[in-house]
Amino acid sequence: MPNYRIIVDLSQRMLYLLDNNIVTRGFPVGIGTMLTVSPAGEYTIINKQPKPGGPFGAFWMGLSKPHYGIHGTNDPSSIGHMVSHGCIRMYNEDVLALAAIVPIGTRVTIRE
Repeated sequence: MPNYRIIVDLSQRMLYLLDNNIVTRGFPVGIGTMLTVSPAGEYTIINKQPKPGGPFGAFWMGLSKPHYGIHGTNDPSSIGHMVSHGCIRMYNEDVLALAAIVPIGTRVTIRE
């Protein structure tokens, strides 16, 4: 049975999907700016929303920290940079692939 977990490494600007503590996928991400940093800590995915509209791209996965999530983007050139208001931005095709795998309740670790 899969045991999924997500680790977001802010210094590498990468999101890693783990299954039973083994990295199975890695995705480049955009992260928060110096003024609106992505919050380090332990969270869970509490909701999922396809096609949320606006800057959130093709999919939104809300975190247990209010107003923060993992989402797609309408600006693919922002991936790999410090550009968001603290959310974790992914390419739309990547966030759709991730959202299809991980269920609500998946643990998310954001680390420096």
